[in-house]
Amino acid sequence: MRYVDIDDVRLHVRTDGDPARPCIVLSNSLGTDLSMWDPQAAVLARDYFVLRYDTRGHGLSRRGTMPVTLERLGRDVVGLLDALAIPRAHFCGISMGGMTGQWLGIHAPRRLDRLVLANTAARIGTHEGWTARAAQVRDGGMDGVADGAAARWFTPAFLAREPHVVARMIARLREQDAEGYAACCDALADADLRSAIGTIAVPTLIIAGAADPVTTVADAGWMRDRIPGACLAALAASHISSIEAAPQFAGALVSFLAG
Repeated sequence: MRYVDIDDVRLHVRTDGDPARPCIVLSNSLGTDLSMWDPQAAVLARDYFVLRYDTRGHGLSRRGTMPVTLERLGRDVVGLLDALAIPRAHFCGISMGGMTGQWLGIHAPRRLDRLVLANTAARIGTHEGWTARAAQVRDGGMDGVADGAAARWFTPAFLAREPHVVARMIARLREQDAEGYAACCDALADADLRSAIGTIAVPTLIIAGAADPVTTVADAGWMRDRIPGACLAALAASHISSIEAAPQFAGALVSFLAG
């Protein structure tokens, strides 16, 4: 277990693999923690230095004192790289982490080698929807969100096939800090990169879940068409494709990172 202090926050991080190898940063989705990357970290650590972290307000990371914005989430990654003396890294983020990755591709491209944007969009949901969800968890805690999360995150087939995996993910969601979760909802409410995404010049892979109702294949295709040279891989999964289609997700990552 390791913690890194950046600006106003203490972030929980985990590293795997040889630090002399190229680094890849893995960024979690809303309501999860760095453990969601366990299947990919085990594969990637053979050839890469894997840096995982709990997004501020999630897992064992503090929420900090500054208002949470997408820029703040992006600057947290830059701060992590600075603190660990890593000049450049690959980056893979899913959902909210994918929006963080887009921000980095737009505003900090010199820190990136390759960029993977999974189950995400240049604009996720609506301002009203995220504001309502933030109010929901501030008023009633995490149970209301957790009760409906499984159906958003996974296909019915996966729910039936892997109930223990699903139960573990939902249990972690219930344990999340409600204010930290709400603060990230506030960030997503204002996050809209549609007018800037075309400036990303970093080699980019977009991963979509063919059955994802939250960030659709159409959303992924829209990004692919606007990020110069981007490629798209659609997996047989819903929103948390890194869990539901773990081997295929890892395979797409390894192939893309190898160039």
